Amino acid sequence: MQANSAQPNTLHQRLQQVASVISGQFVGKDEIIRLLLVAVIAGEHAVLLGPPGTAKSALIRSLSQLLQARYFEYLLTRFTEPNEIFGPVDIAAFREGSYRRRTEGMLPEAEIVFLDEVFKSNSAILNALLTLLNERRVVVGGQAIPCPLISVFGASNEVPGDETLNAIFDRFLIRVHSDNLDAYHFSELLSRGVQHELRAMKQQALHPLVSSTELMSLSTMVGQRMQFNESFLSSYKGLVFQIRAEGISLSDRRVVKLLKLFAANAYLDGRQAADASDFFVLKHIWNNEDQVPVLAGIVQPVLEAFYREYPDRKRVGAAGVGIEALAVEVDRIRQVLTGGGALSDIQLFSQLKALGEVKTALSSMTDPRARELEKRVAQLLEASLRTGRFAQL
Repeated sequence: MQANSAQPNTLHQRLQQVASVISGQFVGKDEIIRLLLVAVIAGEHAVLLGPPGTAKSALIRSLSQLLQARYFEYLLTRFTEPNEIFGPVDIAAFREGSYRRRTEGMLPEAEIVFLDEVFKSNSAILNALLTLLNERRVVVGGQAIPCPLISVFGASNEVPGDETLNAIFDRFLIRVHSDNLDAYHFSELLSRGVQHELRAMKQQALHPLVSSTELMSLSTMVGQRMQFNESFLSSYKGLVFQIRAEGISLSDRRVVKLLKLFAANAYLDGRQAADASDFFVLKHIWNNEDQVPVLAGIVQPVLEAFYREYPDRKRVGAAGVGIEALAVEVDRIRQVLTGGGALSDIQLFSQLKALGEVKTALSSMTDPRARELEKRVAQLLEASLRTGRFAQL
């Protein structure tokens, strides 16, 4: 990879640039992008869950293009055979009495792997994947072959409900929900979506920003940050036992592995040590989607306290929609509600839901204009609940 004078010099800055490039393509996905990079830096695995068409595959493919790593991608089904992903049997060697696979360009030689519909694969694939994810090796003909694997990314439309899939789901340390965007993202979604489609039509690949050698050095960078002070560990212990007290399973193995994610996030920020801001990762360790709000309720107060103490620190995922777009959306909702036409219950609920989304977005903003806009949202919500009519607004 040739150096570009305009590129940042340090590795963590170029990883930040990777995040910036992907964020420029996808709206409202900043926190997901951050988590994908944290997984790569820590050498851990992540799974994206959500309905079709929510950019799960596109996000991972864009990331793979920006990292100069050997990449393997496959769509799994219950009919997928091991030779489709681990490589076909070497017939010449088999005739000579040796059982080997031809692994060139296949999963055993990949560094970044994307397995779409990962939970739909059959038991033969799942058993082989368990060893790969956990031990970075595959077994062929009774021989364990080490693999250069950095991270496996899975994608699925839903959380696995079959207990036989619990083991494979557990190997994905990070669980990320990717959903359809809120209403106030709509205009920006269309704008960036058109640009993304044009690049795809022209088959324009992204230029790598990080070399394979640099990716291999990340484990050292994370290792240097695997020292945690007593205050951090005390806070972490409190959060772990709160999470467990809510009935959310969090094994000792995962508790230890999460320390790597904290260290990786610190490195991505350019910090020498982890701090309370890194606990945002804990919002993404759920076992089912019902646990998402529970984890947010435990972790968010700790994050809010940290950012009150350090207001200059940038929040993870905070570079989303601007205040202007939210103001336009509030005006649009107000016009619908005060337009004089009769609204059905479904139409009314849709507008109130959109107001709730705007309110949530505003609550995380430090811009003083956000407080004024919050008042306008509150007035609309109050009037709707009080009278059900909006002519006086």
